[in-house]
Amino acid sequence: MTIKVVRGNPTPEELAAALAVVRARAAAASAMPSGAPAPRDSWSAPSRIAANRLPQPGPTAWSRTYWPGA
Repeated sequence: MTIKVVRGNPTPEELAAALAVVRARAAAASAMPSGAPAPRDSWSAPSRIAANRLPQPGPTAWSRTYWPGA
């Protein structure tokens, strides 16, 4: 694995911290079974946003699509 600094001038400590994060992510990815999909965070689940919050059809429905319940 090759890491190249494209911009900036990181200190050795900053570079070591970045490399530690990359190695930890690589170790976590290799520990996960290859056939299993990555677990999805519930924060990003579309059902969290759309569940029981869809606006009723009507002339002003477009304005309620971004702020459900408003």
